[in-house]
Amino acid sequence: MNMIRSHILVCTGTGCSSSESPRIIAEFERQLLEQGMDQEAKVVRTGCFGLCALGPIVTVYPEGACYTHVTVDDVAEIVSEHIVKGRIVKRLLHKGDEETGPVTSLTDTQFYKHQQRIALRNCGVIDPESIDEYIGVDGYAALGKILTEQIPPQQVIDAVKASGLRGRGGAGFPTGQKWQFTHDAVSPDGVKFVCCNADEGDPGAFMDRSVLEGDPHSILEAMAIAGYAVGAHQGYIYVRAEYPIAVKRLETAIRQAKEYGLLGKNIFESGFDFDLELRLGAGAFVCGEETALMRSIEGMRGEPKTRPPFPAVKGLFDRPTLLNNVETYANITWIFNNGPDKFAAIGTGKSKGTKVFALGGKITNTGLVEIPMGTTLRTVVEEIGGGVPNGKQFKAAQTGGPSGGCIPAGLIDTPIDYESLGAIGSMMGSGGLIVMDEDNCMVDIAKFFLEFIVDESCGKCSPCRIGTKRLLGLLNKICEGNGEPEDLDTLEELCEHIKQSALCGLGQTAPNPVLSTLKHFRDEYEAHVYEKRCPAGVCKALIRYVVDPIKCKGCTRCARGCPTGAIEGAVRAPHTINQAKCIKCGACIDQCRFDAIIKQ
Repeated sequence: MNMIRSHILVCTGTGCSSSESPRIIAEFERQLLEQGMDQEAKVVRTGCFGLCALGPIVTVYPEGACYTHVTVDDVAEIVSEHIVKGRIVKRLLHKGDEETGPVTSLTDTQFYKHQQRIALRNCGVIDPESIDEYIGVDGYAALGKILTEQIPPQQVIDAVKASGLRGRGGAGFPTGQKWQFTHDAVSPDGVKFVCCNADEGDPGAFMDRSVLEGDPHSILEAMAIAGYAVGAHQGYIYVRAEYPIAVKRLETAIRQAKEYGLLGKNIFESGFDFDLELRLGAGAFVCGEETALMRSIEGMRGEPKTRPPFPAVKGLFDRPTLLNNVETYANITWIFNNGPDKFAAIGTGKSKGTKVFALGGKITNTGLVEIPMGTTLRTVVEEIGGGVPNGKQFKAAQTGGPSGGCIPAGLIDTPIDYESLGAIGSMMGSGGLIVMDEDNCMVDIAKFFLEFIVDESCGKCSPCRIGTKRLLGLLNKICEGNGEPEDLDTLEELCEHIKQSALCGLGQTAPNPVLSTLKHFRDEYEAHVYEKRCPAGVCKALIRYVVDPIKCKGCTRCARGCPTGAIEGAVRAPHTINQAKCIKCGACIDQCRFDAIIKQ
């Protein structure tokens, strides 16, 4: 048997796959065979490394050299220089930053310096389609210990309680307490269920997808542990059909676990039976709400139910049901393998452990980050994220997606935990974190999220069905320059009514983007209403393009590039813009080489 001396890890998450990582893998395998290294080097398909802005990413071990923005054309050089001759290809290494300079490993970057990977511990490390590799990093050890040592279910639940883990789906409900409620609930026929919410619908969020793509067995093992703890023998993973890679890897993991006797009958010869099935969601955002999700699994339209009774008492098929999201389950086996006290030592008083965020928007390092609770927003934006690009100023960050709120630059030192975010009118949410700069209009941002909510509302209750449309109508009116002073008061009043009377969490949190932007950026709303001006220059009805006659050279480039013929003027003479013809497309600014066109 030949000894493999080099492992070439290639990200095959959705992001890198869209950047041709499958072709890169095929080329590596071809080059290794062609250069006679196929018995000494092995290509490993992994999950997301996290730093999506640098993808496709290739890491070569044992050196740990991390190559970024790799193309198919780079593969031959990596093989011939690094694999054959042992010389790292420096031009492909991550360039680093001013503090670190070029780095040979991602762990040396500012991006990873403040991170602590628990939920993402195996992503980018193992082949997600190999159960053997998962077992090689202590996979199924926690389940095996619990079942073979016959640890009482209550003791398992107590360990989850002691860890301080709270639900990572958004609400932050204590996980151990939810397990306890389901354990204590009485089923008429003894049947209970365990469900996993993988219906990740927030704009810009891809945390759960990355865990499923990079470490699916961790979710299966955690659900089996949960089933044992609460007395359930059947589980369902409700996953978005738009996640084909995640679905494929879950199917593979379930099949492998059954073949190894880690799902199904008499697991570890303990007498405990537990099986799992997938259910594919059709993309309805409301199905992220627990009762709507369960109705969808039952084959009905995804609409929320009135609570109580809560699902722990009467859930799927009217039986007691435990529901946690992907990231919550991803922490479970780590807690049992490392001890609940070690998990509880991370984070803040009531917010224990770490939190995964999908970092996006106006930020240098877009990607997936996992930070200890209590890490400040400044650390995430300026150090992990590398700051706002192009010399622009940080303006705000949106956390919690459509259900969350905007955090202004003045509160950038806010610790990221459940209590601190709630105190400033935002929320943790499932983990989307969108960064905005000075070019973002906060009224327009609120309108964007309301458009999403209106489109995704199931329409079951009138506060959400009608109220959100009225909110959107008012925001459109303001952005179109027709806002009136009383509209601001109406917005706030309507928001409060919707929050208090909507049936489910989607409707109850729908006003949050409006309320938070009104609170922290009221001056922008007032500029739209009183001055008929958009300070950020985003709302087309409230902006004008004008030519600076001093800077204009009369080169006619702007006139030739204008699609409506709105720019007039003789050659070598200052031009003017006919506002009646101007459609505010900005083509003139793109064409001008003298910065003579101003957006007001």
